[in-house]
Amino acid sequence: MTHLGITNSWGGWSIIGGTITNPGIWSYKGVSGAHIAFSGLCFLAAIWHWVYWDLEIFCDERTGKPSLDLPKIFGIHLFLSGLACFGFSAFHVTCLYGLGIWVSNPYRLIGKVQYVNLAWGMEGFDHFVSGGIASHHIVASTLGILVGLFHLSVHPPQCLYKGLHMGNIETVLSSSITAVFFAAFVVAGTMWYGSATTPIELFGPTCYQWDQGYFQQEIYRRVGAGLAKNQSLLEA
Repeated sequence: MTHLGITNSWGGWSIIGGTITNPGIWSYKGVSGAHIAFSGLCFLAAIWHWVYWDLEIFCDERTGKPSLDLPKIFGIHLFLSGLACFGFSAFHVTCLYGLGIWVSNPYRLIGKVQYVNLAWGMEGFDHFVSGGIASHHIVASTLGILVGLFHLSVHPPQCLYKGLHMGNIETVLSSSITAVFFAAFVVAGTMWYGSATTPIELFGPTCYQWDQGYFQQEIYRRVGAGLAKNQSLLEA
């Protein structure tokens, strides 16, 4: 949560030190409680849809029989997730209307919560540049919104619908594994190699940093620079 800009607690303490008298609702416990409440609402919504599965909205107007327009449902979900992703990147991360995110140097020594400038150039592809987080989310969310609107307004041809088994609920649900796998692949890769959002302050160096002697090389460099300035070994 600290990487999302949360630094205060209702207990009166702050992750950056000092005493807090008014942490506000968006503290560690407040964000946790909001997620618990939202997950409960999602659970109740799932039960509601399970019970009221035969609503008129799920019936084919031509035959009157229960029918799920799965491409349109996919478009609705993609459109809503795109809006959430765009709001997070364009408002929360850039601090246009939000807290910003936790930004630190490559060695995680001087971190603080601040806004992030968008990185639209080649530097945005550097996984240690925080500006790439906002720009990549904006691009991905814009694409998701456009694709969601496309699926809401255009239906696939019959040959493609039957060829991909779009009318089969099991096919639709199993295809979501692809998205989950992609997200898991990205998370696993960043936790191994490190990125601007990897909490090495909490988990310690990544495996790649440990194998390459990332911090050890920097320590040797700084000690060598101090010795070159006629400092003692202890001072360096």
